[in-house]
Amino acid sequence: MSEKIVGDYLDYMKNEKKLTDNTLEAYIRDILQFKEYLQENKISNYKDATKTTIITYLMSLQKKGRSTSTISRNLASIRCFFQYLLNKRIIDEDPTSNLKSPKCEKRIPSILTMEEVNLLLSQPNPKDFKGARDKAMLELIYATGLRVSEIISLNVEDIQLDSSLLIVRDNVNQRAIPIGSKAMEALTNYISNYRSNVVKDQEEPLFLNYSGKRLTRQGFWKIIKQYTKKANINKDITPQILRHSFAVHLIENGADIKTVQEILGHSDISTTQIYSFATSNKELREVYNSSHPRA
Repeated sequence: MSEKIVGDYLDYMKNEKKLTDNTLEAYIRDILQFKEYLQENKISNYKDATKTTIITYLMSLQKKGRSTSTISRNLASIRCFFQYLLNKRIIDEDPTSNLKSPKCEKRIPSILTMEEVNLLLSQPNPKDFKGARDKAMLELIYATGLRVSEIISLNVEDIQLDSSLLIVRDNVNQRAIPIGSKAMEALTNYISNYRSNVVKDQEEPLFLNYSGKRLTRQGFWKIIKQYTKKANINKDITPQILRHSFAVHLIENGADIKTVQEILGHSDISTTQIYSFATSNKELREVYNSSHPRA
């Protein structure tokens, strides 16, 4: 099985497809896992992969407990790969042709109560570097609904302290999100009083570890686990649950679905509709200021 074909395809995805970092990582991971499956089943040439091969692979993912959405994304990744091979004339037929994705069941995500949110966010002591940083991060993710990848990718220049706005950038576009007063207070304390003690450069990453390097995804997860345990909250709190909680609480307090879609950065409104079907026609900042419980 040619390593060059896979390498060329991954280069194509990185340089030509203009995908967000999260989507690109998922596509690459899916193709490498599919490649391993083919090797395990002694399929050494992509021409020998049939529709049955792909269906059997998707069934194996189901047996492993993968969600319907994960299986659907895997099929999309594999389909994109074989279309690339077809366009390059490496294969004569696309075995994914006419294969339908499994229907995803949309379930209301797990969320925290307002009491649990307040309890969690009150745990960091903002009077030293770690506490100030952690307080700012937790307040910010609940104030904006950012993905964990977006939180750790932030630079100081992305926080507009004078206008209380956050600029989120990715490979495709950028969006501006209002920041509530509680999060602004925590960010100002961290940036002005503690972050500058670790590194002076204002173009460096916003959230740092003790070495002055960008905080990692794993580091952020550990921080949430630490404060969940400290708060004695009997839930498996993740960055995604904080994002879900942000969206649901915003809608419960009157925000319309289009506003929440814009803030979350969803390209398709159907993704956002899992939170609510409530709508209204207020401006973004008016909705945020009147709706967010910590604005």
